[in-house]
Amino acid sequence: MKIFDTMQRRKVDFVPIEEGKVRMYVCGPTVYNLIHIGNARPMIVFDTFRRYLEYKGYKVNYVSNFTDVDDKIINAAKEEGVAPEVISERYIRECKRDMEDMNIEPATVHPQATKEIDGMIEMIQKLIDNGHAYVASDGTVYFSVASDPDYGKLSHKNMDEMMSGLRDLKVSGEEQKKDPNDFVLWKPKKEGEPYWDSPWCQGRPGWHIECSEMSRKYLGETIDIHAGGEDLIFPHHENEIAQSEGASGKPFCHYWMHNGFLNINNRKMSKSEGNFFTVRDITSQYDPMVLRLFILSAQYRTPLNFSKELMDQAKAAYERILNCTDKLKELSSKAEEKELSEEEKKGMEAVKGFIRDFEDAMEDDNNTANAESAVYEIIRVANAGTDADSSKEYVDWLLSVIHKLVDGVLGVRTDRKTEMLDEDIEKLIEERQAARKAKNFGRADEIRDQLLSMGIVLEDTREGVKWKKA
Repeated sequence: MKIFDTMQRRKVDFVPIEEGKVRMYVCGPTVYNLIHIGNARPMIVFDTFRRYLEYKGYKVNYVSNFTDVDDKIINAAKEEGVAPEVISERYIRECKRDMEDMNIEPATVHPQATKEIDGMIEMIQKLIDNGHAYVASDGTVYFSVASDPDYGKLSHKNMDEMMSGLRDLKVSGEEQKKDPNDFVLWKPKKEGEPYWDSPWCQGRPGWHIECSEMSRKYLGETIDIHAGGEDLIFPHHENEIAQSEGASGKPFCHYWMHNGFLNINNRKMSKSEGNFFTVRDITSQYDPMVLRLFILSAQYRTPLNFSKELMDQAKAAYERILNCTDKLKELSSKAEEKELSEEEKKGMEAVKGFIRDFEDAMEDDNNTANAESAVYEIIRVANAGTDADSSKEYVDWLLSVIHKLVDGVLGVRTDRKTEMLDEDIEKLIEERQAARKAKNFGRADEIRDQLLSMGIVLEDTREGVKWKKA
């Protein structure tokens, strides 16, 4: 198996630290709001890579954190007049709901920064003791970049490049830095913010130290794979390396994987541009499996463009997969136990070749785009080569292959959702009809929007209200 290692800037053979086991850390979201589709890309692509490692027999210790203390969380809490933990716990729940909808397997551990403060303080003290950090007069603790001669080895930035970007930058409160490149490990509390006691001052950790400590605690001082979006390469992952290796004196990570950006209609996603979409926005219009299939339609390191046209293509592809599995399940229920025909044997050989293509794609730096193409070839063979005369052995074998590759590795569910309204939705439709009769059109529109957010589209026709799944 080959992985493109960001540090080496090339594909390299993957050799785990411990045979048969993989220690993998993926940076998770800051939980101040619903996750957006940019967050969804690393979640989906690295969940898929983890699934493939497990498919190959590896035991994967997969850690993905929640950053639950941050300026954005604090600001959101102030706006609502609640404690910051109310915001973070709410959006951890909502994030887990979105992850479940997208069929992202729970991590082995989902650590939260606020529950790991003691370990962060211990790591910061080690950095001070090892000469890699210093305490300013106000209690702020900084990492000394000059103490690490290898700083910049992940992003391949040199000190001159970093200095040129900071030469004219004057940040209030950072006058005590010895070097403009030094970064915060611990910062003093501000009025109305959460804080913890430390040997230096009451305050809270800097962002970068959180992942270093959570990775160390749950995976050890040296890990196999660290992954995340390419926007994290510098400074976040660069700083993680400096902290972790400065504290332990050991290599931090053997392989670095970074996914490319997700753009909207060829433009960077931005609230100010009006093209910012949460996962919930998209899954109110499309099945979450369509979103997953779309995300995996490009090799993870390449930029991915999001558009309605491309989502509609993914929707059609997903329907093709579902139609095939529906057909095979129906045939299986009626098929006879009999010997494989010559045509079925040829079909099996063809499918085995596409299984090899699928595995070759995944072995080549998690190339899910080519893996999807192999799946569509298997679907083609299954559709063309099965009918009422097919043997049960052949039909069931095809179903098992699709289940292993599509459900198991790509994480795309092949069980079609039943088109049934639950009791609560039926009541909402009845309430909307009553509101319309009472000419309370505002309430009727509210209910329509609520149902749309639940994936139910209403159509008012002469025959009455009809509904369909979005």
